Amino acid sequence: MERTAVRELRQNASRYIAQVKAGESIEVTERGVPVARLVPLHPSESARNRLVAAGRLIPAKGPRYLPEPVSVEGPSTGTVLDELREDRL
Repeated sequence: MERTAVRELRQNASRYIAQVKAGESIEVTERGVPVARLVPLHPSESARNRLVAAGRLIPAKGPRYLPEPVSVEGPSTGTVLDELREDRL
């Protein structure tokens, strides 16, 4: 496992993230003392999967259908906005 200081991580974050994506783990130190570890996230460890496993998220059982938009009587939004703008002048 590679070690790097917080300052070095800040200056070269993209490089370290690329290494983690490639499967490496990186230990982050502050004044030589380990304070964090960057490790690759496995697909099964996604936030959604963790929430489902903990019982805090219930996945949808069917397809997602949205209701049809409701038609509204009266002037359009653009017309109302134009009238409001005219009142300002």
